[in-house]
Amino acid sequence: MSLNIPGRPTHAELIELVRTGDIDTVIVAITDIQGRLQGKRIDATYFIDDLHEGIVEGCSYVLASDVDMRTVDGFALTSWERGYGDLAFKPDFATVRLVPWHEKTVIVFADVETTDGAPVGPSPRQVLTRQVDRLTERGWHGLSGTELEFIAFEDTYEQAWSSGYRDMTPVNQYNVDYSIQGTSRVEPLLGKIRRDMRRAGMVVESVKGECNFGQHEIAFKYATLVDKCDEHGLFKLGAKEIAADLGYSLTFMAKYDQREGNSCHIHLSLRDGEDRPVFAGTGEHGFSTVYEQFLAGLLAHARELSLFLAPNINSYKRFVEGSFAPTALLWGIDNRTCAFRVVGHGPALRVECRIAGGDVNQYLAIAALVAAGLAGVDQALRLRPAFQGNAYVADSARVPTTLAEAVQLFDESAVARAAFGDEVVDHYVRAGRVEVDAFNAAVTDWERYRGFERL
Repeated sequence: MSLNIPGRPTHAELIELVRTGDIDTVIVAITDIQGRLQGKRIDATYFIDDLHEGIVEGCSYVLASDVDMRTVDGFALTSWERGYGDLAFKPDFATVRLVPWHEKTVIVFADVETTDGAPVGPSPRQVLTRQVDRLTERGWHGLSGTELEFIAFEDTYEQAWSSGYRDMTPVNQYNVDYSIQGTSRVEPLLGKIRRDMRRAGMVVESVKGECNFGQHEIAFKYATLVDKCDEHGLFKLGAKEIAADLGYSLTFMAKYDQREGNSCHIHLSLRDGEDRPVFAGTGEHGFSTVYEQFLAGLLAHARELSLFLAPNINSYKRFVEGSFAPTALLWGIDNRTCAFRVVGHGPALRVECRIAGGDVNQYLAIAALVAAGLAGVDQALRLRPAFQGNAYVADSARVPTTLAEAVQLFDESAVARAAFGDEVVDHYVRAGRVEVDAFNAAVTDWERYRGFERL
């Protein structure tokens, strides 16, 4: 059947696709605190005939565990004492998408509730939804694009694991930034990802090589905030699954090696109820007063909200001078050395946040940017002049240098607690401390090489 929106069946269209046998599997997915899709594959006929509202249940530990899925203590949401009971995954039927790289499969994104129907605050999708609601109260809605970079390798994921991620072969052996030849070398992979993402309802814009060996970026058109984050999660999962199917592996980790890291540049703008741009105005540079205050809020509060922009130990290794990853919390007009780069003009005027890496939880990152910007508007903050020149050597506030520092700043942030609530802040502070403790307990290859014989 022909879909009203290609790749995105409505609830009624999904029922018809199941009845005709075109779809036999429904993935019900939530996003965990690391930004990964988790959930269940449901037989499509059972999903339509028996579940009705589509609600499935899953163990609460999926929102209170580390990247290894360890059941760690200290979360109010769940514990051994509380028995690790179930949460309800409630599908949002406006989010159904085809999954073309799997046969006869769709995915639907779900919000997380208790089994009694109460929302679960720390769920990343709900964290962002709360900030979207705050925009709605002002008559605004947000638009965003997330530009994800990844490094692709000739090795399979199994080979990479077995080798301890050492001596891997990137798909390009030199800098292929903007190189047509470089992207042609890996077009079987890039082309498959592009075409399948389009068939999943995404608007693909372009693909380009990047600086690190084997590094590439596929760009997609902007969308409303929650929709863009759903799309981001599906792209990230799908790119890995497609790579695995073709015998490749790829990584979105923020800093794979000592060369350039993987960024996730986040573009953000606001529109009003009549879809008119909120950031464009008659002030200097064509800014509105709201945009000046919003941008001032980003500068004032990004440091204390950086846990949501750089959530892992590895995230902070990306912030290196001269790497195109920012260190200074400054803004500039089309200045890639600043944390916030202003691009576009008129209706296309927007801010690009360059802090996040490819490992970011997209819902939390955009929620942090909205919260910081709205704090600037509410406080009527004045915007300092645009920075010109090399921000790496500027005298200014800096991005935190470690996860431990970011966790402490977030814990003490009045802006974070006002915007997200104590339940959310305490949950992610605990998650950050779990990660710091795990790293501090580890003995690394670097330490062995430095100290085994010579110390």
